[in-house]
Amino acid sequence: MANYIKELRALVGHKPLILNTAAGILVNDQQQVLLNLRTDTHNWSLPGGYLEYGETYATACIREYKEDSGIDVKIVAPIGIFDQGETTYPNGDVVQTITELFLVEAVGGHQLAQATDETIRLDYFDFDHLPPLLNQQTADTLVAAKAFLNR
Repeated sequence: MANYIKELRALVGHKPLILNTAAGILVNDQQQVLLNLRTDTHNWSLPGGYLEYGETYATACIREYKEDSGIDVKIVAPIGIFDQGETTYPNGDVVQTITELFLVEAVGGHQLAQATDETIRLDYFDFDHLPPLLNQQTADTLVAAKAFLNR
């Protein structure tokens, strides 16, 4: 069921919802993480997004990573589930997201060279020098990813 979130929002408006998301951590040779500058909030997050109805976290991560970055990925390992915090988007939508975070590896595609309807640009950042992030949950996922990579 494509556009599940849009259909749901048409029914409930901006009412707070609990929604499921998936995101991936892709690191380069310098152990920097790839982030995308979002068109909706104009801050940075991990490539990822909402599950469509019937989708698994893993398939959503792979699909959303491609949409947000242009890069085809495969799942290497699950890192954790994050369920704290609330985000209010500029359009008034309010959500608490339950996010499964995965370590991913690039297997094809190409990093987007121009803006899309979801991503202004992509860049790699040091885990200790991050740009303004979407929300506290994004910050928490990056802390967990850094610990996971350094174990």
